[in-house]
Amino acid sequence: MHVLVLGSGQLARMMSLAGAPLNIRISALDVDTGNIVHPLTQQSLKCELEDAIAQVDVITAEFEHIPHDILEICEKSGKLIPSASAIKAGGDRRVEKNLLEKANVPNAQHCIIETREDFDRAISHLGLPLVLKSALGGYDGKGQWRLTKDDQIETVWPEIAQCLASGNHQAIVAEQFVSFEREVSIVGTRGKDGNIALYPLAENTHTHGVLALSTAIDEPLLQQQAEAIFAATAKELDYVGVLALEFFELDGTLLVNEIAPRVHNSGHWTQQGAETCQFENHLRAVCGLPLGSTSLTRPTSMINILGEDVLPNEILTIEGCHIHWYGKEKRAGRKMGHINVSSDDNNSLKQTLSRVANLLDIDAFPALHQYTSTLSEYGN
Repeated sequence: MHVLVLGSGQLARMMSLAGAPLNIRISALDVDTGNIVHPLTQQSLKCELEDAIAQVDVITAEFEHIPHDILEICEKSGKLIPSASAIKAGGDRRVEKNLLEKANVPNAQHCIIETREDFDRAISHLGLPLVLKSALGGYDGKGQWRLTKDDQIETVWPEIAQCLASGNHQAIVAEQFVSFEREVSIVGTRGKDGNIALYPLAENTHTHGVLALSTAIDEPLLQQQAEAIFAATAKELDYVGVLALEFFELDGTLLVNEIAPRVHNSGHWTQQGAETCQFENHLRAVCGLPLGSTSLTRPTSMINILGEDVLPNEILTIEGCHIHWYGKEKRAGRKMGHINVSSDDNNSLKQTLSRVANLLDIDAFPALHQYTSTLSEYGN
């Protein structure tokens, strides 16, 4: 099998690594340059998009912000999985909200803002505080504002107006602020036959709006809620492949924050902690192969490496630690790689995370240090 991935970043890279044992070959489209490249070496394959489409068996995507003209070309080939409409649902918050409403999935109350009148109406209807998110182009905390007090309204509005004026049918989604207890996410796979395989929930911690730490958790009541919501969302999308849902937990109830129609950062722990990783299962699904087991093999956490291109070699001496670099040029805040940390049980995992934290700079890994200091505080 030959799969073309729309996008040539780390997710395409990890799909390539996961596909090799199944004899699935991966090429990738660099959407910025239009070049078809090898996902590991980034070398040009000297091939135009139309030729690549003709040569591959399946086309899929590593992120949701794919130009619509490219999606349309790929959809016409009959090879794009998941569908263009499913991918667009993750790239436009208006479409996403409409999808959640149609699937009867709980999410934060919201309004769509396109004018100053809409802005004032949203404040009146939803009240403060509000979270304001750009409908298009926002990710990792970008394109977001918080409006907490009346005296911020005239300060925030010019920034909102500038965003709206940027073109491309931009809008703002205003959400009622949810005073949540924590964020969790579920990653699952739906096959062409409608079968679903779901991974355990992950508890997520962010730094400046970017995922920093993700740990698989065993909480049956929340898992049951998340699985029901996943099934309803995937059915509404007629989805095939890996899909991720991010939730706010509030008093034991889950509200959907975002959906991601692709392999997801909070599922990277599956590389060492699950029977079949999310990257392999995505390829299995889109290629029409049987889905692999998503069972937890051992407790695992994923630590994002943000803006750092060097780690102490001593990390590799710690049993259960695996480093995954993405081959990127160093840039502040950029996702450069991740560390998966696994242990035989939850208590030993916490101890191992503390050992890793002791080797890493607190300024570069604040979420990990905060998490492990909390464990020490409570004697865990």
